Order: sequence, then C-alpha cells, then structure tokens
Amino acid sequence: MAAFASPIFASSISHNSTTTTTSKPSLCTNHSISSPSRLLSFSHTDRFHSLESLRSPAATPPRATSVEVDRSSASAAAGGDPSRLLPFRVGHGFDLHRLEPGYPLIIGGIDIPHDRGCEAHSDGDVLLHCVVDAILGALGLPDIGQIFPDSDPKWKGAPSSVFIKEAVRLMHEAGYEIGNLDATLILQRPKLSPHKEAIRTNLSELLGADPSVVNLKAKTHEKVDSLGENRSIAAHTVVLLMRK
Repeated sequence: MAAFASPIFASSISHNSTTTTTSKPSLCTNHSISSPSRLLSFSHTDRFHSLESLRSPAATPPRATSVEVDRSSASAAAGGDPSRLLPFRVGHGFDLHRLEPGYPLIIGGIDIPHDRGCEAHSDGDVLLHCVVDAILGALGLPDIGQIFPDSDPKWKGAPSSVFIKEAVRLMHEAGYEIGNLDATLILQRPKLSPHKEAIRTNLSELLGADPSVVNLKAKTHEKVDSLGENRSIAAHTVVLLMRK
C-alpha cells in the first residue's frame, strides 16, 4: 500500500528545509488550499504579508485605557482596592412609618397637608429615609439606623435633608454619582398627584442630580392593612450609582 504524506506535516518539513521537492506540497511553492466555501491561493508575497500582519499587533505595546486610569484615581480617593471597584452599583431602600394625628406629613422635604403625619425620631420623611438607605446599600455601608441611630438625642426632630446630604457626601467620596433613581410611595391618603413635581424637584436638588434621572411614583394600597387604612406610609427606592 502506498504511503501518503500529510499536507500539514509536509508543509512543516518544507518550511524548515532549504530544499524544495516537487512530490510534496510546500508553502514555498504556489498551490491552492480547498475550503468549504472557496479556494484561497497563497504566494510568496501573500505569505510575507500574512506573517507581517500577525507580527504588527504584537509590536504595539498595550496602552492604559481611560477606564483603568479612572479606576486608579477613584480607588485612591476612596481608599479601596482597585480590583474590587465596580463601574456601577445598585442599591434598594425601604422604609415605613406609622401615621398619627398631631404630626406633620413631610415627604421628600415637602410639607404635605394632611390630618396626620409620621411618628418618628426625626422628621419622619419616609421618602428621604428610603433614598438614604438605597444609596448606603449601593455603597455597601451600614443602614441609616446604624449611622443615625434614634437612640442619639441629637437626631431628635432632625430634618432628613441632613441624612441625605451625608449619604451623598459618602457617595462622592467613594467616586460615584447618581445614574438614576426610581422611588415608589405607598399610601392611601392624601393624593400625591398635586405634589409629585415639587417632591421630585426637591429630591433632585438634594441629590445634586438632574431631575430627568429621578423618578417618583405613588400608589394606594387598595384599602388593605395599615397602609390601606391610612395608618401608615411606606416607600421603596432603587438607585443606580455610576463611576465618575
């Protein structure tokens, strides 16, 4: 039985040898290689340019990207490990307060006319408390109750704008800014439609964010449990923090 040389093996021999034979295929001679779609013809010139194109990328040293530069500077500012810093972070916040007569109802820093308000250690702003927790959660920090404990008398009756300004300071210190924020308020009464724009505008100013990235929704609880019976108010917030 006749022996047949492998084209790949024969090409390797021909490439390393100074002698070219006519009985074995060689990359040093013009020949065609079949593919399922077409025939490609290789010449000495084609082979030279093919090798040069492979060498060119390796000859160019890699350059640091802007992402790598930003990561290093932000890490230095935040005092973190560059390998652990993320391009974005997501946080979720939730808060709920009882509604009682004799208290003001403050939502997003806006005083809302109502016959009852939030019973709380501070001003009971359920929306701002919720937003603070969302930002702290995105940063991997303790919640609002640990940073501003209700056992500390200095926070008695404090405006919640103090808490949100501190959360924003920590956010910037870590090298992040608001990507977008989506909040949902849950209460049976009063209707918030007349006040939503004022609440959203004030919240945007406290966050130092464009109003276009701050969204606010309000829903009733269909008269179910304490929320639906106008005995409490709750809020959910999701926030996306982006690297500066």
